[in-house]
Amino acid sequence: MKTIVPHLWFDRQAREAAEFYCSVFPGSGLDHIGQVRDTPSGDCEVVSFRLGGQPFMAISAGPLFRFSPAISFIVNYDPGRDPQARASLDAAWAALSEGGEVLMPLDAYPFSKRYGWVQDRHGLSWQLILSDPEGEPRPFMTPALLFTGEVCGRAEEAGAFYRSVFDGSREGQLLRWPAGMAPEREGTVMFSDFRLGDTWFAAMDSGREHRFGFNEAVSFMVRCENQAEIDRYWSRLSAVPEAEQCGWCKDRFGISWQVVPAVLDRMMRSGERERVDRITRAFLEMRKFDLAALQRAFDGAA
Repeated sequence: MKTIVPHLWFDRQAREAAEFYCSVFPGSGLDHIGQVRDTPSGDCEVVSFRLGGQPFMAISAGPLFRFSPAISFIVNYDPGRDPQARASLDAAWAALSEGGEVLMPLDAYPFSKRYGWVQDRHGLSWQLILSDPEGEPRPFMTPALLFTGEVCGRAEEAGAFYRSVFDGSREGQLLRWPAGMAPEREGTVMFSDFRLGDTWFAAMDSGREHRFGFNEAVSFMVRCENQAEIDRYWSRLSAVPEAEQCGWCKDRFGISWQVVPAVLDRMMRSGERERVDRITRAFLEMRKFDLAALQRAFDGAA
């Protein structure tokens, strides 16, 4: 089980979007569809699915947040692993761009023979790249963080901070913007990647004028085995007290995390409506999750 899982917030399209993404990427499938009732957003559908082996969660919880290109997903098509990598990339691009918006055209660039950045029909952003088979292998899918506006220039700091939070982390690549690339600032991060536990992330700075930034539409779930882990991750990641709610917190860079007990997924999939409703009522009252209180609610002892 991966420790970090991307979580996508939709208005009412979580299942539709998950089914669409599963049709685009190989090695994908729906794992579970459930419902939480009587939340501030009403009854919400919750979907668990895998894309190319990467687990995701999604929720239909109303139009509170809209996806931003500040968080996208890099999809690596490696000719060293798949002789049909280019054709697979082109097919995915055709599907994702239909009804969407092209942010960088599918073309040859200095860093790749085939690359494009697209915002799909649901607003989620994808960077499709034909990887260099001679390079160090990377996962098929990698969350990418674009530091813009007030947080531009902090991508390197963020990578170091996250590596200090998650055990088993390590550095990857680090390329800096050279001089003469205005409005990009010399020495800031043109591209970096790093592994947090068993999950790779990419991070970049951009000094261009973007009208977007990080928000709660994409958050990252941190699955914890016990209360001590919940307490530790919460104390390190939560930097905005007013953003703390239902296990959600926001870090010093504006990125949202959900620090959750791993057992919560099993509880919510129990299939027993009364238990699920009790758990929901319990966690709606929490900021940081209290694992013992959740267990009492699940057992009907609260």
